[in-house]
Amino acid sequence: MAGVQDYWEFFDDFIGGGTFSASATTDPWVITDTSSGGTPTYTRVDLSESSGTYRPGVAQLAFDSQTEAQNVCLSFGDKLAFDIQSLRGFECSMRFVAQTGSAKDSNTTLAWGVTGDRNDAIDSIAVASIFRLASGSASNAIVIENDDTVNTNDDVDAGATMTDLTWCRFKIDFSNLDDVKYYVKIGTAGEKRVGAGTTMKMSSYYGGLQPFFQLQKASDANTDAVQIDYVRLWGVRL
Repeated sequence: MAGVQDYWEFFDDFIGGGTFSASATTDPWVITDTSSGGTPTYTRVDLSESSGTYRPGVAQLAFDSQTEAQNVCLSFGDKLAFDIQSLRGFECSMRFVAQTGSAKDSNTTLAWGVTGDRNDAIDSIAVASIFRLASGSASNAIVIENDDTVNTNDDVDAGATMTDLTWCRFKIDFSNLDDVKYYVKIGTAGEKRVGAGTTMKMSSYYGGLQPFFQLQKASDANTDAVQIDYVRLWGVRL
């Protein structure tokens, strides 16, 4: 009978009082914060039922109002723990919290999924399978991207929008590395596959990946934020 000896799973619901920091201690998560004069925040918070939504633990990344470029990334600090040949899936639940109450600031970018070594510039990350809200417009329209050092697809329209303050679920299916599939569930709507018209290949990469959530802004005073309810990755033992 198949059991834990055949499969592995990483799951974090962000419950408890752990503190995110720039170096891993007992927590696998590492924060990269490139702010200079400002103090963006990265904390575990509880969302009570009185707030209209209950989540027992949430990781929150948020800008402060300092007018400067800021980049706050939650990752494993380039500890690439999950071999792509073993990985079968990535899933998370999260929501965007816009300062405007509707859509992100045009100077804000958000990217999430799995990557190799991180970089402040999303397009400079050599290996990635991610969802993204691109900068340049005040829009929460979702695009998907992949790069396995050979096959690259940028800004593939997902045909979905990450509505402000709405919990959304995102999944990436790595069971076939020649056809990696992306799925989105916005609020109470049904889950749907997105970007199916583009073949997303990750088959030319051999190595590890890490979970990755990067919120960044060009020089601007906005206080956009993202809240991550849970993160799950799973696969097979090789």
